[in-house]
Amino acid sequence: MLLNVFIVLIFYYFILFFIGQLMKNNSIVDIAWGMGFIILALYSLFHLSEVGPKNVLIVALIVFWGLRLSYHVAKRNLGKPEDRRYLEMRKHWGDSFPLLKAFFGVYMVQLILMYLIALPILLINLKANAGINYLDIIGISVWLLGYIFESVGDAQLAHFIKKPENKGKIMTSGLWQYTRHPNYFGEATMWWGISILAISVPLGWIGLISPILITFLLVFVSGVPLLENKYKDRPDFIIYKKKTSMFIPWFPKKIKEV
Repeated sequence: MLLNVFIVLIFYYFILFFIGQLMKNNSIVDIAWGMGFIILALYSLFHLSEVGPKNVLIVALIVFWGLRLSYHVAKRNLGKPEDRRYLEMRKHWGDSFPLLKAFFGVYMVQLILMYLIALPILLINLKANAGINYLDIIGISVWLLGYIFESVGDAQLAHFIKKPENKGKIMTSGLWQYTRHPNYFGEATMWWGISILAISVPLGWIGLISPILITFLLVFVSGVPLLENKYKDRPDFIIYKKKTSMFIPWFPKKIKEV
C-alpha cells in the first residue's frame, strides 16, 4: 500500500505540473498541498480490509484540515501573480531547462515532503480496524490546539488585511501578540498530534519523522525565515520581534519603544 500511495502522488503531481505550466504559475502547489493529503488519506482508508475507529478518525481530521487549508490558500492566491518564492526560483534557474527544473525543484520536492509528512496517516491505515486508546485522546487534544492556532490565526490576519486603515501595517493583535507565526505553530502542532495518534500502531514511532520534518521546515527553511526576512529592516517589525515569541506562543515582553 505504501508504494501504491507513492504512485498515486506521482500522478497527482504530474497533473499539477501540467496545470502549473499552462497557467505559468507554480503557486498551484500551495493550493494543492492540503488536497494531496486528503487524496492519500482516503486512498489508504479505502484499501483497508476492515475499517476501525482510528482509521476513520485520522482521515476525518485530515479531510477537515485539508479542505480548510486549500480553500484558504486558493482564496488568497487565485487570480494573483505567481508567489515571489517561485518567481525567485525562475530567476535563479535562468533559461536552461526551466520546465525540468520546475518539475524536480518544485513538484517532486513537494511530493517527497508530502509523502514523509503523511507517514503517520499511512502507518495508521496500514492497520485494519485500528482502535482508539488513551494516548489517542492526547493526540486529538494536541491536534485541536494546532487547528485552533492555524485557523484562527489565518482568519485574524485575513480580517486585519481587509481593513484599508491597516494597509502597510503588521498584524500584532489576537494570537499574533503571543507568537509571530500562530498559523505556522498551529500547522506543526497538528502534525505532532497526528504523530501521537500513530505511536500505538505497529512501527508508529517512524511517524515522528513527520512533525520533526514539518517543524524544521517551518522554523528554519520555508516558513519563518522567508517571511521575517521580508520585514527585517522595518522599525515596526523590529519592535514586534523584540516583544513577541517567534514560534511557541508566550506572553509578550514589555519593552520601551523608542
